Amino acid sequence: MNHYRGMDVTEHRIEVPLDYARPAGEKISVFAREISTDATLPWLLFLQGGPGGKSPRPGSLSGWLAEAVKHFRVLLLDQRGTGLSTPATRKSLPLRGDFAAQARYLEHFRADSIVRDAEALREHLGIDMWSTLGQSYGGFCTLTYLSLFPQSLERCLVTGGLASLDADPRDVYRATYQRMAERNTEYFSWYPQDFEVLGRIYEHVRHGGDEVLPNGQRVTVPLVQMLGMYLGGNSRVHLLHHVFEEAFIDTPGGPRLSDTFLEALYAQSSFAANPLYALMHESIYAQCSATNFAAEAVLPEFPQFTSHAKTPLLTGEMIFRWHFAEDPALRPLEDVARILAEHEHFGPLYDLGVLAENTVPVAAAVYHDDVYVDRELSLETASRVKGLQAWVTEDFHHDGLGDEGPAIFRRLLAMTNGEDPEAAAKGLSGS
Repeated sequence: MNHYRGMDVTEHRIEVPLDYARPAGEKISVFAREISTDATLPWLLFLQGGPGGKSPRPGSLSGWLAEAVKHFRVLLLDQRGTGLSTPATRKSLPLRGDFAAQARYLEHFRADSIVRDAEALREHLGIDMWSTLGQSYGGFCTLTYLSLFPQSLERCLVTGGLASLDADPRDVYRATYQRMAERNTEYFSWYPQDFEVLGRIYEHVRHGGDEVLPNGQRVTVPLVQMLGMYLGGNSRVHLLHHVFEEAFIDTPGGPRLSDTFLEALYAQSSFAANPLYALMHESIYAQCSATNFAAEAVLPEFPQFTSHAKTPLLTGEMIFRWHFAEDPALRPLEDVARILAEHEHFGPLYDLGVLAENTVPVAAAVYHDDVYVDRELSLETASRVKGLQAWVTEDFHHDGLGDEGPAIFRRLLAMTNGEDPEAAAKGLSGS
């Protein structure tokens, strides 16, 4: 155990089956970091967003974590394949064999396996029951946890992560395209000059601008559209304006995209640090059928997002085939991604009967204008999980937990405790 900046930090590592259907078979490693200030407190498991996102690496107590450790010992799980858990990257996956073998390996990296890893950690640590906090994809994992092991859960808190329980992936992306269109309209109403700059960037790229990212990837219209990742946040959205205001610089050869702009675009578009996000993104919706690049399949229904539009709108959490053809970090995985997209035998992630009879207290923040997890689909899910309390708010976007984490955490915790959430959010209760 280490102690620094007011917190005790303990590392935990266990071996788990790659395939829980074959517990005596191959093992992989799963890592988690415990953060606490009082070892007598109950436990809270944090389920990170993603897929393919490693847990936070706190250097000090701040944000939601500073609030959480007042009530819990917090376990930050590196979901399998991420962080210090056995990694799954372009460099390690070839150890599995050919592309088909790599895809078979990754079939075991969805929410059901992540939840079983969490259960193995709970048993290893000798914990009878614990609470969970799931952000974004962590909320998807929470619904799987409630389906498989409700007896292990004392309460569940979810922020921006109520997955549709049975929607076709194409319908999920139809909803998110619509939300992204609305968010584009909102953003460019604040900064109409940025729409002009965006059009200028597209024209420059289309007509021989010959721009490349720091990794050597050619800048294209669809790549520029990935700046829409900024639109998913309350505070981050305004940072996009600073990206646009420094987009061009004069050079002896005429205006070029600035290094500042190219670095910002690289930060939003490269999957070098989390290739599982791209590889597994659509599989998180797959239940007994193939996804077949669902976001790409429905794109023609939204011509304002196609690269042929005069000034295409900015996209969000959509993964396309071109990502694997053009991103150097994903290029070695192009065939693996195709095989996963065509896979028709992913099993169900949720037990609708168990969720309908749920007895675990669940409180979920549903962000009214969330561009990544659609509000209406989330509320439909909330109606199908017995006892789930949904707090719908227009005050935050998908990054709410990072924006106003302490207040959101207090509110959700109070909801599961039967206390006044408004007072708790303001820090006026003991919840």
